[in-house]
Amino acid sequence: MTKSKLALGLSTIALMATATAGFAQSQDACGLGVNSVRWIGGDASGSDISTVSDFEEQMALVLSGTNYVSQFELSSTTDVRIEAEGRGMSDPMFELYDSTGTLLLTDDDSGGGTSAMVETSLDSGTYCVLLRSYDNSPMTSYLRIGRQEHERLTSGVMDEEVISGVEEAINEALEDDMFSSDGMFDMPGLTCDSSMYAEPLMIGSSGTASVNEVPYWRFTIDEPMSVTITAEGDSADPYITLYDDYGGYLTENDDYDGLNSRIDMVDPLDPGDYCITMEALSDSYSPITVSVYEYDAEEVLMQSYASGEAAPPLDGSYPMTELADLTTRIRQDVRINGDVEWFSFYVPEGGLLLIEAITVDGGGDPFVYLYDDLGRQVGYNDDGPAGLDSMLATKITNGSYMLAVGDLNYGTGTPLRILLERYVPAR
Repeated sequence: MTKSKLALGLSTIALMATATAGFAQSQDACGLGVNSVRWIGGDASGSDISTVSDFEEQMALVLSGTNYVSQFELSSTTDVRIEAEGRGMSDPMFELYDSTGTLLLTDDDSGGGTSAMVETSLDSGTYCVLLRSYDNSPMTSYLRIGRQEHERLTSGVMDEEVISGVEEAINEALEDDMFSSDGMFDMPGLTCDSSMYAEPLMIGSSGTASVNEVPYWRFTIDEPMSVTITAEGDSADPYITLYDDYGGYLTENDDYDGLNSRIDMVDPLDPGDYCITMEALSDSYSPITVSVYEYDAEEVLMQSYASGEAAPPLDGSYPMTELADLTTRIRQDVRINGDVEWFSFYVPEGGLLLIEAITVDGGGDPFVYLYDDLGRQVGYNDDGPAGLDSMLATKITNGSYMLAVGDLNYGTGTPLRILLERYVPAR
């Protein structure tokens, strides 16, 4: 009989919210250093996936930057399926550990979309599933563990229709002799080697063309060199892939900066020819400016500050607006015209910090990063808990903090309103 997902979820939330939770808990299960671990089936006997009549399921409420750990048993070798499906914009991922704390496997998106799923055979024993949010933001997710004959929670990456399409493509490739001598499948128009014509590009220079005009660019380095490759063209939404002269895949990127792409090859490339393949995810007729230049660590650091992905020093060397001490509440308006705006503030006493960033005219998509005075990331949020506005809630101690506020609608100049509120523990 299929369990009611809603009933399970509501009962789980209620149990989690009380001190007398119905889920038996074990201390430091699987050697993960976690003191609160819930049996997937309520207790050890109900969590033996080898013998249960149906799958077991929990609803996990994961706060920002935290983990949720669930435990299950196998009394015999069993083919199991582990699945996690988020609600709303949640993006769950999980890790599977055995009783000794050995990491066995991890998954993010194999369940289709942002859902995680693994099907595997496990020997008898005790196992733990550590569930967390991919971007460390607050998350609500269902976790289901069962045998492979039980009902699925996720759709899976490849359903029957997709598999049929892949098989058809492979058959066509065999007919058209598209497999190379080493058995690899040559996708036309995606790989690039010395036999492919590519528009030449000098180190330290740029070239502009649409993907339809120039699908490949080539550059040459004469001595070992770290390089940076950028592709800029918001209307095109460029996607770039780097290959060596033999068609060997090196790396790829999409949406490093807004819709623009960037590759940083920090480890020096060997002397030789290299090829960049171009794809336009939006408009293949729209121009894209491609640049190749020597990697500059200082420039990359400045880019990290500008995007909010790293915190600048609190020594006045990088533009930052100093706010008043956060005793109770601060409201600040800002207009984002590209790079994030940085703010610093001091918290005289620890507690709960709530940060909200909303669009005044409803036309933006804000995000926030929070760092302590050492530059350690305390929290991040985009699109939560509802809509495109941001909300971050996290515990803090007294001290100095840095807040970066940005807008994913890059360069639109959208007015944003920021709210910082501090809540202290009841006494």
